[in-house]
Amino acid sequence: MTYERGTIDAALAAVAGDEPAVIQDLRIAFVDSATRALEAMHMAQGGAEWREAALRLKGLAASVNALPLMTLAGQAADMDEADPALLERIGEVVARL
Repeated sequence: MTYERGTIDAALAAVAGDEPAVIQDLRIAFVDSATRALEAMHMAQGGAEWREAALRLKGLAASVNALPLMTLAGQAADMDEADPALLERIGEVVARL
């Protein structure tokens, strides 16, 4: 997902300036955080935990303008229980980060 990568890098550059090493470190931290939020969604036991993890992922995605991920996480946060199909789609997006 080249466009997504470019969008994220642009958002990180706005924070870090023209420092490629800092942008790379921030990107790694973002992907790690998104992966942990996705894992929390997988492990959620009940609607409240599912929504909390989805909202965490949505906020992370919003912080770097990752719109497709933010949209999917927002859909998940609006649900009362885990949705395996949506979780798989989110996982695919996270894997491409």
